[in-house]
Amino acid sequence: MDLNGKVAVISGAGSGIGRAAALRLAREGASIVVADWNEDGARETVSLVEAAGGKAAAIKVDVTKSAEITAMLDFADATYGGFDVLYNNAGVGTGQPPFPESPEANWRRTVEIDLLAVIEGTRQAIPRLQARGGGVIIATASLAGLFGFQADPVYAAAKHGVVGLTRALIGLHASMNIRVNCVCPAVVRTPLVTAFADRLTGAEREAADKRLSAMPMLPPEEIAEAVYDLIRDDSAAGVVMGVSLGDTRRVVDPPITLPVTSGSLDRR
Repeated sequence: MDLNGKVAVISGAGSGIGRAAALRLAREGASIVVADWNEDGARETVSLVEAAGGKAAAIKVDVTKSAEITAMLDFADATYGGFDVLYNNAGVGTGQPPFPESPEANWRRTVEIDLLAVIEGTRQAIPRLQARGGGVIIATASLAGLFGFQADPVYAAAKHGVVGLTRALIGLHASMNIRVNCVCPAVVRTPLVTAFADRLTGAEREAADKRLSAMPMLPPEEIAEAVYDLIRDDSAAGVVMGVSLGDTRRVVDPPITLPVTSGSLDRR
């Protein structure tokens, strides 16, 4: 897809990967809907896009609420006449203490934002993109969605779900000209990674800062570049792209594949 003159809706665009993606896609000529629960962050992203010569508009969105996802997409329709790309990027970690000691509210929030909001955003975007003649849906998954990430099992489960959803929707490419893909980054230097240290004090804060400074992290711009590649490649559908240090990207194939038939699966 040539992004010049197109419209991209990006959730979680008030900082981190979402902000980097907004700037990257705007550089290619796309108008950006900057969606985030943090209004100040969203407005700052808009200012950065406009300062670079691009077009953007901000809306406050809580992606755990279906009605607010609808409002986000309606905002794209009202502001730019529709959209061509939806980037389901908003995400959180479960935090401390880890599962199973974590409070129910914490791990439910992780599932709601990292998986259910991706499903709902995708569900609502499909008919709108179909009416437009097609488009692209991207999600931010994680390398934690490809292996047993013991540090945050619920986060890993949600990201595995995003990977599964991406692969399962490959058929939309042929039937509706809608390509669904996701990126699976390694650790990225974003507020999601560093925020937990801000809540600590004393020796715990020192230890956390030391671990973070020693941890190799990707700049969010590398993820934004991978997102752009998946958008512009018209053959990319059902693609799960791992992104690791050194701007290393590779398509991650499913561990097994089964033949697809017109009948139902044998449930014996």
